[in-house]
Amino acid sequence: MSPLGRGDAVEWSRLRLANESWLRPWEPSAPVAWSVRHTPAAYRAMRRSVLRRARAGTSMPFAVRVEGRLAGQVTVDNIVRGALRSGSLGYWVDRAVAGRGLASLAVALVCDHAFGPGGLHRLQADIRPENRPSQALVERLGFAREGLLRRYLDIDGDWRDHLSYALLAEDAPAGVLSTWLARGPGLHH
Repeated sequence: MSPLGRGDAVEWSRLRLANESWLRPWEPSAPVAWSVRHTPAAYRAMRRSVLRRARAGTSMPFAVRVEGRLAGQVTVDNIVRGALRSGSLGYWVDRAVAGRGLASLAVALVCDHAFGPGGLHRLQADIRPENRPSQALVERLGFAREGLLRRYLDIDGDWRDHLSYALLAEDAPAGVLSTWLARGPGLHH
């Protein structure tokens, strides 16, 4: 895990364009084409925006790297402080590295950061019912399904239902990474 790097623009663009069919069903709708939304310039604009939110304390963005190369992203966004101390979890990985437990490891590390130095109490992951791999990922990490959010987000061209999952800091007192390790990360695909 590392910050989103200034020099990641070309690789991010290459990954996002190459993974369009893999990622598009789970991504927010947009009025412009995928190819336009995933240029190096689009990365630079996204990075500026997310880093501005990070400085404001409303986002925690991380790059997922495999052997030093960009392979995805995990972000805790829409962070609310005060009595709630909650954030929304989002993540994606390159299809070429999927199924090796890397996304689970990355999400576990980000959860531990969010609950530790990040000072959050609750993380929420909202996942389309059709996205079984993503549901399995959060379930492996100890997230509990809390309910169905009807026509919750405008995803891939329509309002889509989402299953709401949440993890509280006290659900993983030894850390989310230790939960993942205890369940045998090498056994999960």
